[in-house]
Amino acid sequence: MEIPLKRLAEHVGGHVKGDGDKIIRGVAPFETAAAADISFADGPKFFKRLHQCDAGAVIVPEETDSDTSNLLQVANPKAAFARIISLFHPPAVSFEGISPRAVLGEGFRGGKDIAVAASVTIWNGVCVGDRVVLNHGVVLGDEVTIGNDTIVYPNVTILDRCRIGSRVIIQAGTVIGSDGYGFAPDGGAHVKIPHLGIVQIDDDVEIGAANTIDRATFGKTWIQKGVKTDNLVQIAHNVTVGEHTLIVAQVGIAGSTTIGRHVILAAKAGIAGHLSLGDNCIIGPMTGIGKSVEPGQILSAGLPGIPHRQWLRMQRVLPELPELKKRIAALEKEVARLTGEVE
Repeated sequence: MEIPLKRLAEHVGGHVKGDGDKIIRGVAPFETAAAADISFADGPKFFKRLHQCDAGAVIVPEETDSDTSNLLQVANPKAAFARIISLFHPPAVSFEGISPRAVLGEGFRGGKDIAVAASVTIWNGVCVGDRVVLNHGVVLGDEVTIGNDTIVYPNVTILDRCRIGSRVIIQAGTVIGSDGYGFAPDGGAHVKIPHLGIVQIDDDVEIGAANTIDRATFGKTWIQKGVKTDNLVQIAHNVTVGEHTLIVAQVGIAGSTTIGRHVILAAKAGIAGHLSLGDNCIIGPMTGIGKSVEPGQILSAGLPGIPHRQWLRMQRVLPELPELKKRIAALEKEVARLTGEVE
């Protein structure tokens, strides 16, 4: 692929300083880029080294200037670089059309230019939009709908009646629409609560590998526009995740909790059920949330790593803490009494 630099500028809404007709054939990191590559610089340590970069062009912030390189000046260099990478390296699809070894249920409706691999199983009443890609081993339950330009990677299961938007990416091994974890105690046993709702995933969402997103008891579990989840995330029944929220690996969100917009949940955070997390919250790694959080708060309670021998000494002290607390309280009272006598 050969693209003039000025066309790349149009693609990302930037401006060229230098040779707009420079032909770009690829993308590469700052340190290894060659004369036909485009790279990006996003920080003072890179700006100082622009004269050392061999790239044919460098993406930089709008205010950056240099006489040593062709510059593509943009508001957000990292985002522009990501869009240009996608331009040179669109998702690879090694098959096209509907494989004769795919299983199609009754009433299947497929849009234009879809790709359905061998061993895909599609149940009854399914509707997929234009340019949808269903990789090997995908299972779509009854009456699933998928919007345009969505990519579903191998061995993903999307169960009955769930709704997937446009430009969604679902990584391998994810399960969407399994039953939520709900049981009613009954005389020492547990009666399963049927889950009759759905999962709705809005446009421009990316779901990581091996996620599990449970269907609602009633209504919907709702992943709103622009949400990005990492691998190994659990989202329980009736959860709502607000627009453009980021959920990092091994986060667990219990049922009926509402996550606001632009929230960040760091790795291994655990969110209890029936809570509300306001917009723009940040929850640190390994942090347990047991009550609702106001908008904009930053909460961290994860355990930092410490030397093992120090940790062992701390564990020996922990059982003694209640008694130590009593002794300290008694000492404080005695100090207060003695101080009073002196005065």
